[in-house]
Amino acid sequence: MARVFWNDVKRVIAESDVIIEVLDSRFVDLSRNSEIEKKIEAAGKPIIFVINKCDLVEKDVLDRKKKKLKHSVFVSSKGHLGTTILRDKILSVAKKDKVVVGVVGYPNTGKSSLINALAGKAKAKASSVSGYTKGFQYVKADNRIKLIDSPGVIPFREDDEIKHALIGSKSPEKMKEPDLAAMNLIEELGGLVELHYDVEIQRDGYEAIEAIAKKIGRLAKGGEADIDTTSRIILKDWQTGRIKHSK
Repeated sequence: MARVFWNDVKRVIAESDVIIEVLDSRFVDLSRNSEIEKKIEAAGKPIIFVINKCDLVEKDVLDRKKKKLKHSVFVSSKGHLGTTILRDKILSVAKKDKVVVGVVGYPNTGKSSLINALAGKAKAKASSVSGYTKGFQYVKADNRIKLIDSPGVIPFREDDEIKHALIGSKSPEKMKEPDLAAMNLIEELGGLVELHYDVEIQRDGYEAIEAIAKKIGRLAKGGEADIDTTSRIILKDWQTGRIKHSK
């Protein structure tokens, strides 16, 4: 199935005048897909980096991230923030009257939601579940811009469950070791997860999961903390934007 998705991405690149790579504002560097970027560069196509979900991160943090990227735009598909700026950027970079724009990126970075925000209505099928888009979708944004949605893809040999959990590309329900990803997230955010669940900041990620489990009543037999279930809840709350990133 992954091979089929990569064939779709190659087709998107070939058919497009400009490529948008959708990134997660909370982990901009982690959500860059180097394999896709190399294919875009090899095809000689311009790329615009859309830093999505910008409402979840403080502006000064985003400004520092933006300086590292040549063509980049902050967007919140949910709040339709930045879509006018993005339209202008697309036309400026393409230098054409009518433009075909391919939209690529990791699973669940918000590609379909971005397309719907640009089009002004729900034309592309979108979901918070990673891997929801299964094939090509062509969407007319306006008289000058046509968008191509494609399935999110992960670099071919990349097998990093923790990274994929952090950037929302793997659903917590499908994870083998959600506790490792949850501990990594807790330690990366430096107290923000504990703040979200209103528990005291702990010495390490495991103790934080235990405290959160007791706070939200997720206990196993004998009153012990249900680490597995609680870890999946934490990751789900992160992926859906309930836990804010303000570092």
